[in-house]
Amino acid sequence: MKYVIYTDGACLGNPGPGGWGAVIFDKNKNQKNISGKEKNTTNNRMELKAPIMALKKIKSNSEIIIYTDSTYVKNGITEWIKKWEKNGWRNASKKPVKNKDLWILLDNLNRKNKITWRWVKGHSGNKYNNLADELASDAIR
Repeated sequence: MKYVIYTDGACLGNPGPGGWGAVIFDKNKNQKNISGKEKNTTNNRMELKAPIMALKKIKSNSEIIIYTDSTYVKNGITEWIKKWEKNGWRNASKKPVKNKDLWILLDNLNRKNKITWRWVKGHSGNKYNNLADELASDAIR
């Protein structure tokens, strides 16, 4: 099965109340919007939670393109995570990796699918990135 997913996270204060949103399209272009919130979180946690929750809605072994406006998420899952695992979940500064729990979840879901991760500039007129942002912001309220 093929999917396209747009994800975003938002936070009022950092930390503070946060929300995540995702727009999921299947191969037939059927659209499903999902979102959620947490009372006390960070923006980075919400940016990670959006693709995690979207991927949980999809069967394993799917072909997926995920668009995120978070370089933290895109670079983390495509580049940094391999080094973090190799270094015992320590970053380049030898400090524990933040949000390790979510990175492990995302990595497990990533390995169960064929995912192409794409960065999209936030607030640049991309209709579905804007919708994911709206879903995340609305979830907070």
